Formats: sequence, C-alpha cells, structure tokens
Amino acid sequence: MEWVEAPRAPAESEVVADERKSRRGWFVAALLAAIAVAAWWMSGGSPAPAAPPVATVTVAQPLERQITEWDEFVGRFSATNTVEVRPQVSGQIVRVHFTDGQYVRRGAPLFTIDARTFRAALAEAQAQEAGASSALALSQANLARAERLVAEDAVAATEIDRLRAEVRAGQAALQAARAAVASRTIDVGFTTVRAPISGRISDRRIDAGNLVSGGGAAATLLTTINAVDPVYFEFTGSEALYLKAQREGFSRGTAVEIRLADEPDYRWHGTLDFTDNGLDAASGTIRARAVVANEGGLLAPGLFGRMRLATGGTRAALLVPDTAIVTDQTRKQVLVVGDDGTVAARTVELGPQVNGLRVIESGLRVSDRVIITGLQMAVPGQQVRAEAGRITPGAVRPDDAASPAKPVSRAASATLTN
Repeated sequence: MEWVEAPRAPAESEVVADERKSRRGWFVAALLAAIAVAAWWMSGGSPAPAAPPVATVTVAQPLERQITEWDEFVGRFSATNTVEVRPQVSGQIVRVHFTDGQYVRRGAPLFTIDARTFRAALAEAQAQEAGASSALALSQANLARAERLVAEDAVAATEIDRLRAEVRAGQAALQAARAAVASRTIDVGFTTVRAPISGRISDRRIDAGNLVSGGGAAATLLTTINAVDPVYFEFTGSEALYLKAQREGFSRGTAVEIRLADEPDYRWHGTLDFTDNGLDAASGTIRARAVVANEGGLLAPGLFGRMRLATGGTRAALLVPDTAIVTDQTRKQVLVVGDDGTVAARTVELGPQVNGLRVIESGLRVSDRVIITGLQMAVPGQQVRAEAGRITPGAVRPDDAASPAKPVSRAASATLTN
C-alpha cells in the first residue's frame, strides 16, 4: 500500500508576495497609458495634415492689338424731308388712291377732288380765248385794208391810228384769254393731289366725300409724307466734344456708326452732316446731325439709336477677358503666375470693352501670364500648376495658342483695328 502526499497549501507569505507583484504590474501599465494619452493630447489630438494638392489653372498672355477709340452718343432718327400734303383748290374729295402707311413715289396720285366745276371754268376760258382770237383777226384785217388805201388818200391818218390801237388791244385780250386758259388748266390739274416727294405716307386725315379748302397755309391737311432714304440721326454733344472736334478737325463727312436698341453690332454707317453754330447756354450742349443711308426703309423717324464717332485715332492696347478681373474692395486686379508657379495679384486700371474683352490701361505687361480660368482655386502667394491657353476676341479657349486671333465687329467705345 502506497502513500500519496496531499498538495501543500501556499504559505501566507507567498500569497502576499504575489498580490504585491500584481498590483505593481497594473500600476506600470496605467502609468504608460497615461503618458501615451498626455502625448496624444499635447500633439493636438490628430495626426499632422497632408499637404494639399497643387491647383491647376489656365493662363494666357494679354492680347495685344491696335484699337480705334470712339466717342458714344445717343439720339433719334428723323426724316431728311417731311411734307404736309394740302390741296391747292377747294372742293369735294371723290377718291383716295393710297393705303395708309404705304411707300409712295413722287408724282403718284393721292386724292381726287371733284373737277366738274373746274372743267367748266376751263371751257369758258377757252371760249373767251377763241373770241379774243377772232376779234384780233378782224382788227388785223381792217388795219391791212386801211393801210392799202393810205396811198390813195382814201383813209385818214387818224383812222389808221385807231385801227392799229384796236389790233394792239386785241393782242392783249388774246394774251389775257390764254392766261385764263392756262390758269383754269392748272386748277383742273390740282384736282388730282399728287405726292410732292417720294417716301412713307401717313394715314389719310380726310375721307372721300368730305369738302376741303385749298390754297395757302390754311388749306385742309390731307396727310404727311416722310422721306425715308437717306435719314438723319440727330444727337447732342457736350462742350468738351465741341472743343475736341474743333481742335482735331472733325468736319462734315466724318464717318459714324450706329446701332439700334436691339442690335449688338454697329451695322448702320453714315457721315457727319451738320454741327450747329453755337451751344445751348442752358444745357451746355451743341446739336449735331449725321446722314445715314436707309435703302431697306427700316429706319423710321423717332427711332432710338446709339452712335459712335471715331475721335481718338488708333493705339496699341492690352486686352483680357472680364472673367479674369477680380475686385478687391475698390481696386481691380488680375492674377498672374510667375516663372516659379507662384500666384501674384496685379492692380490694374480698366479701359473700355472691345469685342468682349477689356482694355487694360495700366498695371499689366504683355509678357505676364494671366489666369483666365480657375481663379477660384488661385490664392496670391501660393503655387499652382499653369496650363497654356489663349485669349481671343469674344472667347477664351485653353490649349489653343497656335492659331492667330481674328478681330470681330462688335465694340463699345473702342474697336480692334487691322
């Protein structure tokens, strides 16, 4: 029979030693965790951010072109000739020969007045002419017979004188009768009222069946006619314009361009026709006028238009799109990219708009690389990646720097000049 020794219980001292070792381990682990938390909090609580990607923008050099400077005016068109149509004889209107608003040519019949009384008066005058002619023929025959008897002393000299006076009176009577016939003939012609000029006619003020009075300024107004080709463009200029015109030699015949309210381009061309001989003291302006061809008849009196007059000659200018210009409070700036890719702001002075581009008067060089797209991603002082683009009149196209720019026709107060 074998004896098995029962396991021995740990001594009290050993148990106490194990507990102390366990507490020491937990304390060290807690200390290390606290040190790690403190280091994390002191570092800002998050890892360092990664560097942002470099923005990509499109750049182009300013467009350098010769421009023509213009002064702009507003005005209205007017007819070169306006005529009030009035009858020259009185009577009843029996017929109207035109449609309101149509184009009529000079000499075209417009109204017909009852001509019966005038034809009767003409017939009477013609009869009187015939009577005067017969009386003159008789007087001439009597004088011829008396002159043949003078040699035989059969007729007294006083009789000869009387017969000669009768012939002269007969001649005068015949001339008066002929003048009366001519006058009555004219009156008959006046019963047809004709267009005195070619142009656009207004509406009729008198209908058929009404009586009209003729002759003089008090005659009945029948209608009006406006000449349509050419037309005038009337405008007013300032005292400064007058002085500039005098010093630079603007005169009659200077070219002008005009556009209507709904037109983007200056498609109407004319010449300066008239400048008044003095300024209005109340407004300080001077009246002026241009004459414009109107072959299609579109330009009507009273129509509003904008006119430009070439006053500044031509000069070289730098142009950029308006979308490349930013506003910093009251300053206008463009962003440029340097050789090292750093963005810089340039304060510029703006000029007029030309063909969809803005003239830069100062602050920019022709060699500058202007940011034309991607402005929202460009910050002065930061670097960007620049891609080549091109500035063209009316458009901005990236990656198209090889083809030349072509000027177009639209302009405000300056235009591109070939």
